[in-house]
Amino acid sequence: MIKDRFLELINTYSEDLSYNQKCWDQIEKQYTHKSRYYHCLKHIEDMLELFDIVEKEVEQKDALLFAIFYHDLIYKVTSKKNEYKSALTFKKYIKPTSFTEIDRTFNLILATQMHQLSEDRDTNILLDLDLNVLGKSQAEYQNYTQGVRREYSIYPDFLYKKGRVQVLNRFLETYSIYKTVYFQNRFEKQARRNLKNELDLLTSKQITQLNLIAG
Repeated sequence: MIKDRFLELINTYSEDLSYNQKCWDQIEKQYTHKSRYYHCLKHIEDMLELFDIVEKEVEQKDALLFAIFYHDLIYKVTSKKNEYKSALTFKKYIKPTSFTEIDRTFNLILATQMHQLSEDRDTNILLDLDLNVLGKSQAEYQNYTQGVRREYSIYPDFLYKKGRVQVLNRFLETYSIYKTVYFQNRFEKQARRNLKNELDLLTSKQITQLNLIAG
């Protein structure tokens, strides 16, 4: 389904079917790498499913669709340049096609690094699509946190927990996790509940560990 969706998109801008397949093969290779447990094709599939619901609100649909497919193409937990490298790779692969909104998609991908509220509607929609998992059911959220932990398995618990707590607090301190009305109405309350539950779990474990050390 995801493959067909991508090929349908790129076929609009390129008649070279073998090249289009090559582009898909690169996407599939990256998102199915053995180090991927959350930032995988399932993440893209979830974003596409929600994209179809909010599509009428999107101004430049194909630019946003390309951003969905490429925004996590490069993903290394030790790097702070994943989004930039993903955007560069997108530009490299799509430049030979007739797609004219390359810079638009490039900037959309870059926006997923900081997740800041934008004056641009499509940017805000992409960011909300990217964070949809935060507002899913408790079970789905737990699967997400387990996947992220496995992706960061090179870090010991005390370092991972410290960084994760900072991330959770940053989300919870924002006025609204989601930037568009649809996502606010559908996911905001559950997202805050999920984040707070995870934060409580992490901090309670840290307190227990400190007590054990002190004892």
